[in-house]
Amino acid sequence: MKNNSIRTVVATGIGAALFIIICIFVNIPIFGNTSIQLQYAVQVLFSVIFGSRSIIGFFMGFIGQVLKDGIQYGDISWAWVLASGITGLVIGLFGKKYDVTMGKFSVMSMIWFNLAQALGLLIAYGVVTPIGDKIQFAQAWSYLYAQSFVAGVANFITIAIGGTLLLAIYASSRTQSGSLTKG
Repeated sequence: MKNNSIRTVVATGIGAALFIIICIFVNIPIFGNTSIQLQYAVQVLFSVIFGSRSIIGFFMGFIGQVLKDGIQYGDISWAWVLASGITGLVIGLFGKKYDVTMGKFSVMSMIWFNLAQALGLLIAYGVVTPIGDKIQFAQAWSYLYAQSFVAGVANFITIAIGGTLLLAIYASSRTQSGSLTKG
């Protein structure tokens, strides 16, 4: 049990650090303070690999986004912090549907994965970010929903392409269950 706790803390720390670094240095602006964020593909990998402890995906996004906002903007948008965490959490919660640690990532697994990420992003960017930003920044609803929609779509595409590729590569690097036979 203690080993799992250490593994969880280390994975969360490494994941949050990668989240910040990728977010700050690989950033493609598209609308307002919204940009294509490639760190979500890496967050997906951590969320799925440590799916049984999906809290890693949550804290990777949560901590990473807090530090990134603080470093980059000097102000923290708590709705977007929560959205990053929720995205990792939801993807991790459904991780058993697309368990890449066994060396398989079938078309059906890819479909489940993308359905899970769509659900996570719908909650994060369809509900949490517009309402949270309205409370925190009192911006116009039309702007908030436009910004959230653009971010949600950009993140969906990023995760669908980058996340699926990372998971497929990871799965191909694992030994498939039952592929080794006794001689």
